[in-house]
Amino acid sequence: MKRQQTTVEHTDTLIIGAGLSGIGIAYYLQKEQPARSFTLLEARTATGGTWDLFRYPGIRSDSDLHTFGYEFKPWVDNHAIAGADKILDYLRNTASENDINRHIRFQHKVVKATWSTKQACWCVEVEREDTEERFSMTCNWLFSAAGYYRYDHGYTPDFEGVERFGGAVVHPQQWPEDLDYQDKQVLVIGSGATAVTLVPAMTDKAGHVTMLQRTPSYIISLPSEDVIANTLRKWLPDDIAYSITRRKNIALSRGIWRFCQRFPTLARKAIRYSNKRSLPENYPVDEHFNPPYNPWDQRLCVAPDGDFFQAISEGRASVVTDHIQTFTEKGVRLTSGQELEADIIVTATGLNLQAFGGIDMVVDGKLVDMSEKVAYKGMMLDGVPNFAFAIGYTNSSWTLKVGLLCEHFCRILAYMDQHDKSICCPTLPQPDMPTRPLLDFGAGYVQRSLSKLPRQGLGAPWVIPMDYWVDKKLMKDGPVEDPNLRFYSATAERRVHDTPFVQTGLQTEGA
Repeated sequence: MKRQQTTVEHTDTLIIGAGLSGIGIAYYLQKEQPARSFTLLEARTATGGTWDLFRYPGIRSDSDLHTFGYEFKPWVDNHAIAGADKILDYLRNTASENDINRHIRFQHKVVKATWSTKQACWCVEVEREDTEERFSMTCNWLFSAAGYYRYDHGYTPDFEGVERFGGAVVHPQQWPEDLDYQDKQVLVIGSGATAVTLVPAMTDKAGHVTMLQRTPSYIISLPSEDVIANTLRKWLPDDIAYSITRRKNIALSRGIWRFCQRFPTLARKAIRYSNKRSLPENYPVDEHFNPPYNPWDQRLCVAPDGDFFQAISEGRASVVTDHIQTFTEKGVRLTSGQELEADIIVTATGLNLQAFGGIDMVVDGKLVDMSEKVAYKGMMLDGVPNFAFAIGYTNSSWTLKVGLLCEHFCRILAYMDQHDKSICCPTLPQPDMPTRPLLDFGAGYVQRSLSKLPRQGLGAPWVIPMDYWVDKKLMKDGPVEDPNLRFYSATAERRVHDTPFVQTGLQTEGA
């Protein structure tokens, strides 16, 4: 019988995810490394990631789009704080204009990735979500642009008696398209950005919307339009106006964050003063808008044009600060004894974090324990060769960080070409190097998952600075060469592990 060999598709860089980060790295690869092939695998049926997944009323970005947008593509809409529909159009136009769509495979979920030092490549197991077929691809580099949370379901605490409630219980991450809340009493549980977005957005139809919070959050009013940006665009070309506005907004957001870090008491007073001016006279500001932590210990929530405070002032929404004792047939009973009745309860209680799409990673026969790994420059992991990932800022626009690391990634590839190297791997200066949690952030969804995430060190390049200008100096202007980043050729420069590398589908069959 004739021997047959199953063909396994190979690509230089395999990108997991076709959302904001995935489209971004595809653009930079195409521009900076045109000779290299790349493929994007997207588990869902459309591009856009978060902005296509979430469908709840009012879904928008908390960050201004002049910094949340890509550095290479100007944001030209009048609204600087925009809804998901405009953000999706922006992302999809970027992909279309740069011919990125032809590189995307939809309903392709990465299940497992296995690295072989001997062969200097990854073998990636992929599952077709539509056919449940499994097959393998190989790549020189694996790039995770899968974000940081689980796409299949969000986080909901175990509420006592929830089965007794007679109405609908909805999590924003699984918002039903046919949910009718016209003239209904809506109870939103939570106090984060999602809740602050939902409350004013639902008041246009609902009879009344109540936000029930266990702990207050800092909420600040910002104009939805950037007057300076819109004025500049009238007199200057879009790219120049965008560049000026982007620099202005980076400096402004960085300045606010640093002020909050350095002068937390003054920052708290300033936010309280703003809140008090936006709310009705004699409103109990300290009861509902006085968090027990300092500003920017958790992310500040944004109310565009003060819509959240306006809904309260007009009597269309209200805030209750208390703890849930149990769900009842008609709503929830609080520890104070008060009962809040509702027709619909929205559990805006957060996300479930998940590193790199939850894929299993194996390096030379050993399963990678993410909790034991340390992040290098916030984009690679120690001891994991030819693997990079995109995680943005928690205190500023996500895309600012992603743009820098995409550029740095392309510089690493160029360096490897120049020096005829095929393997790149961060290496700790000493195995017992002191570390700390990956994210220094007090949000509940972060704290619940820190033990499962990689860690960071105490200093560069193992620390993750939440400062654009520090990262710019390190990743855009600084050298690729670093004693902590090792490069090898595919020859015997590096010790080859004894564990054999099995590529599914590469074996020959027949006799």
